[in-house]
Amino acid sequence: MTKTIILFWGFAFLYLINQAQTVTDIDGNVYNTVTIGTQTWMQENLKVTHYRNGDLIPNDTSSTQWSNLTTGAYCNDYNDSSYVSIYGRLYNWYTVNDSRNCCPIGWHVPTYSEWTVLTNYLGGDSIAGGKLKEIGYTHWQSPNTGADNSSNFTALAGGFRAVYGSYNYIGTEEGSWWSTTDYNGVSAWCCFAYYNNTKTIRFYNPEACGFSVRCLSDSAVNQINENSINKNILIYPNPATNRVFITITDRLYLKMQIYNAVGECVLQRELSGGTNDIDISSLSKGNYVIKLTSTDWTVQRKLTKE
Repeated sequence: MTKTIILFWGFAFLYLINQAQTVTDIDGNVYNTVTIGTQTWMQENLKVTHYRNGDLIPNDTSSTQWSNLTTGAYCNDYNDSSYVSIYGRLYNWYTVNDSRNCCPIGWHVPTYSEWTVLTNYLGGDSIAGGKLKEIGYTHWQSPNTGADNSSNFTALAGGFRAVYGSYNYIGTEEGSWWSTTDYNGVSAWCCFAYYNNTKTIRFYNPEACGFSVRCLSDSAVNQINENSINKNILIYPNPATNRVFITITDRLYLKMQIYNAVGECVLQRELSGGTNDIDISSLSKGNYVIKLTSTDWTVQRKLTKE
């Protein structure tokens, strides 16, 4: 189970968002939210056309261009904007993996492990799909097996865009959502629900495919023993000037991201066990958040740059 530790409360965007019933993206789209176990999710698929910092996410309508992309892009199902208000937009994986972040401040695209936390809480993959799916046949094809939406996640059959550009299954057979977890450099993990069973399935697909996105609150907290984590991670000096060192004693691999005070990711890299030398000379003076992600927990700490 993925665990998140909030080790300080100095930045409102790291924890207050979980108290809100709605969240608004950079384009002004407003989303309802739902808390399921220890996680808070958007209740609707993402619709945004800009990254968190205001940069445009390209809208690619060409099948030929779509299949050749290696950078972020979105599309509307069947290139028809009338679907957006209900089903949201479709994004390739390069969008969800971009450090500029397509989710609102305080939110992120979930990892494989975070999808697993959700489905485990709902009783496991054999029945979680039924608890996620919207009831009825308005946005799913019959028989929409076992759909009771008891989680209030309200999953819709948003379909997908294949790597070669064709559109499939909107409002009928399949809902599919990206994770940020890469599989092998050309494919990444997704979560699926289907019209004809109660299952959820996590499977890898080409990163050039277009799938829906559900954002997850950064403030989803599973309480664990903070002291055990503190003993295994050392960040120094803090405050720092041009360099900061992160020593890891119990892990071979961590993902590090540094966020500024408005929630923008300004630096990221992979860390290995031992002492890692991080160059922060390009950062402006001020307060930041260091987010370290392991396979089973996430820890966030405050860093001051002088």
